[in-house]
Amino acid sequence: MSDKYFVHESSYIDENVEIGEGTKIWHFCHIQSGVKIGHDCSFGQNVNVANNVKIGNFVKVQNNVAIYTGVEIEDYVFCGPSMVFTNDMNPRAKYPKHGNYIKTLVKYGASIGANATIVCGHTIGRFAFIAAGAVVVTNVPDYALMMGIPAKQHGWICECGEFLKTSNFICSACGRKYYLEDGLLMPERVYV
Repeated sequence: MSDKYFVHESSYIDENVEIGEGTKIWHFCHIQSGVKIGHDCSFGQNVNVANNVKIGNFVKVQNNVAIYTGVEIEDYVFCGPSMVFTNDMNPRAKYPKHGNYIKTLVKYGASIGANATIVCGHTIGRFAFIAAGAVVVTNVPDYALMMGIPAKQHGWICECGEFLKTSNFICSACGRKYYLEDGLLMPERVYV
């Protein structure tokens, strides 16, 4: 235990875990050995973080989320309530993988909605938005809005979280401007 971060008395932190300053781990969580958690993160009730997972800074993990070995989460990611990560494409109780898990990367600023499922082996792009209940079975481009089962792209979303109109790709909330290049959304560069 440290005075630099908070862990509720009902949670378990295994040995060989790094937790950044200002992070809060709430009721009934388990952080397993080898985990690295950045600063100013928040873990809701009943979160399990499996061995050797790496989590960036300012990450928010809501209630009932399991982050399995093989998952890496970059800074400012939001994991909604009861969303699911996987790490094995063909699990069998009789034939365990013994640590040979498939990697998943969630990039900077992405949001994953409640009850969404991220099938392992894919990358969720920067500032992508996975809708509640979606099942992701492919890589997700930066700024993509993904919905459905299986998840398909239904437009683009601004860094601030506002849905973008495809007529001009200018955010009505914050004014950020974007453009398409080879079918991918790119932010306009601001030079000062």
